[in-house]
Parts: sequence; C-alpha cells; structure tokens
Amino acid sequence: MRTRKIPEPALPTLDQLEKARTCFEAYEPRDLFYRAATELVSLALQGKTELSVGEAIAVLLKSWNAQYYRFHGFNAQHFNAIDNVIAIHRAALDAYRSRSIISMNTEDSDTIGKLFKDFELVLGPVGAAKALHLLAPEFFPLWDREIAKGHGIYLANAGQNGSKYVDFMKIAVSQIQNVCPPSDLKTILKCIDELNYCRFTKGWI
Repeated sequence: MRTRKIPEPALPTLDQLEKARTCFEAYEPRDLFYRAATELVSLALQGKTELSVGEAIAVLLKSWNAQYYRFHGFNAQHFNAIDNVIAIHRAALDAYRSRSIISMNTEDSDTIGKLFKDFELVLGPVGAAKALHLLAPEFFPLWDREIAKGHGIYLANAGQNGSKYVDFMKIAVSQIQNVCPPSDLKTILKCIDELNYCRFTKGWI
C-alpha cells in the first residue's frame, strides 16, 4: 500500500501567533460563542447544566458553522444525533480530553479516523472538527475548508475525511513543536487556529 504523503507544514513563529491573536480579537466577535460553548460543554460533561452535551456544542456550531445549517436541520433531532455519536465514543473522548495533541501516536490514528468519520456524518467535516475540539480542546485542532486547503488538504464529502484529519493533526504537532508560547496565550491549538483563520479563511494577515 502506498504511504500517504503529508504536506510540509508552514511553521508559525511566536510573533505570528501573537499578531494573529490581536487581529482575531479585533475583527472576530464570534469568539464570544467559542468561550461560551467551551464553558457550557464542560458543564454539560459534568452534568452541571440541564443542557445536553450535544446542545452545548450546538451553541458554537450554529454561529461558527452557519453555512452548514442552511441545508441541514437545527432541531432536537439533530441535537440527539450529536449526543448519540458522543455516547458511542464517550470512553475515547474522555481519554482524549485529558491529553495534549503532542501525545498523539501512531496507535491513535485508526481510532481518530473512525471517530472523525462518525462525527462528520452528523456534522459535516468542518462541524466535526469543531465538535471534537470542544470535547477535547488540547487534542483536536479546528479547521475549515480554506484552512485545510491552505495546508494542502482538500476535503471530500462527509464520511471520507478521517485520514485527512489525522494528517492535519500531524501537521499541527509539527507546528506546535516549532513554538513555545508564553503562559498568557490561550491554548496552543486555539492560537494556531486563530492564525490559520486570519491567514487562510479571512486573508487579514
């Protein structure tokens, strides 16, 4: 079997991350939804809110993945579908929630690929990455189609992108290893996403 070639990553510098953070905070008001959803998901996972985990995740998806919901229902049935896929993979998700992406190893690849496939069949490839990130913020990176393309990865139809997401995670590991952010920065995966978003999605920098 031919080995998949992972695109060479563009390695960010600390200065680039700090510039992107300033730009993101100045021009992207939807970061409020990210902070709210992160807190809600944490509370839902602990059973400290009446919201289900799926409903908590949907808070972010409705704002950050609005294009998807132009053609898909945003209702109780959809929330239940999110909760169901979380329940199927809850043990793995709980384990990943306590891990950093730097700890990713070759044994994780098949599990992550299957996990991502199941999530994207419910949420699409962009929504799947957002949901997984909320469930394990220091392990699963965010992407959208422009960010993936900016890293040499072209998304296919839902259900066909598991291995591509694994490749993207490997790129993220290389990027993280290139920088050592100071403690006042947000989590490193969120910082890298802000740079990717400003650069590839919006073209702000």
